[in-house]
Amino acid sequence: MEFYLTGQQGERGRFVEAFEDFCQRHHVPDFARQAADLALEEHLTNVLAYGFDDGEEPWVSVRLTVNDKALVAQVTDTGKAYDPLSAPPVDAGLTLEDRPIGGLGIHLMRTSMDQLFYSREGRKNVLQMIKALAA
Repeated sequence: MEFYLTGQQGERGRFVEAFEDFCQRHHVPDFARQAADLALEEHLTNVLAYGFDDGEEPWVSVRLTVNDKALVAQVTDTGKAYDPLSAPPVDAGLTLEDRPIGGLGIHLMRTSMDQLFYSREGRKNVLQMIKALAA
């Protein structure tokens, strides 16, 4: 399945519905669906909120595939070059007051998914997220 987002009102809700339907049709276990849903929500929120300059029309593609071992979500966007995997790990030992703002979404992506890969292909960011179907 491939879904395109351009930042229009209501499309995130339509994406969630399409994602849920895809997972149901492909018998993706709940734990894998929930993990991928969290990672996708965090990444898409960051891309749409920070990846494009004011007045620039966002273009984001989410391609979902599943095989007998894993659910794979590949997010491609035409936003500013940014490798989310280059962000430093969150220091979980800090209190909320001492913790710097930002980075928690990337931490959630790292902890919920089994593998993350980033590349810059021409003028596009490509983030591949993999979640194993076996616990």
